[in-house]
Amino acid sequence: MSGAEPKARTALAPNVRGALWILASALLFTAMTTLIKFLGADYPASLQTFYRQAAGFAVMLPVILKMGRRAYATKRPGILIFRSAAGTLAMMLSFYAFQKMPLADANALSFTRTLWLVPLAAFVVRETVGPMRIGAAVVGFLGVLLMIRPGVGGEFAVGLPALAMLAASFLFALTITGMKVLTRDHSPTVLLVWAVTLGLLLALPGGLLSWRWPTPLDFGLLGLMGVIGTATQGCYIKGMQAGDAAAMAPIDYTRLVFATAAGFVLFNEVPTAWTLAGAAIVVASTLFITWREQRQAKAAAKLAAVDAA
Repeated sequence: MSGAEPKARTALAPNVRGALWILASALLFTAMTTLIKFLGADYPASLQTFYRQAAGFAVMLPVILKMGRRAYATKRPGILIFRSAAGTLAMMLSFYAFQKMPLADANALSFTRTLWLVPLAAFVVRETVGPMRIGAAVVGFLGVLLMIRPGVGGEFAVGLPALAMLAASFLFALTITGMKVLTRDHSPTVLLVWAVTLGLLLALPGGLLSWRWPTPLDFGLLGLMGVIGTATQGCYIKGMQAGDAAAMAPIDYTRLVFATAAGFVLFNEVPTAWTLAGAAIVVASTLFITWREQRQAKAAAKLAAVDAA
């Protein structure tokens, strides 16, 4: 045998690694929403939310026990409580929408959270929002109107499920805005510990009011749904850490493809032309917003580097 050292394995490029994590997140998200819809006939959204939060807390419990009080170290409990309340309510509303709507339609509306970030950035975080960003958000919301077709009859005319998903997307955008503020002086672990703990406590009343004893099989599926939901978040965070946000955003939209396939195969759901056209507009608008924000962030970083030199 030759004494030469074996060649080191070629590492994957950061964007490739990020894309694989985001793709895994999209697949897991589709599996979770499929379980939400499958179990929705017997377990209302409030009870499913409780199981989802309980599973998230169980996953983080070893970290909480290891860190002790440091896991809850904060100087701004009020913002953390508000963020958890908004996130729990958003989860409940989105679960209701996934139960009642075709998977493709619900997924398409869920992407509006990026559009909601535009007005929230202006009014909450006091960011400067230019005309291009505002225009992209307006176009995106026109795509939403195309999907829900207010005042037009049909299966996907405005109804409680569609409004619930839009409200959930707004609340999720609110939690993302809150995270931008809190990450200035909080670690991601502390934020996650607070989220799973308060999420479980806030979901408990709704779970008790809608409680029913699950069969062993259903209990396993509900627990699996919660674990998959936590794994989805983990894969998404890893993907965004590994790759550029502008490059990762298009990969996240593959869950619309997966949701359409799952809805068709498992629930005989066929998206309408209105849904497809509106979803295309929403996706294009959010991709433009993500790309523009990433470009501006890189330009600001280069300017800061020049000033520092």
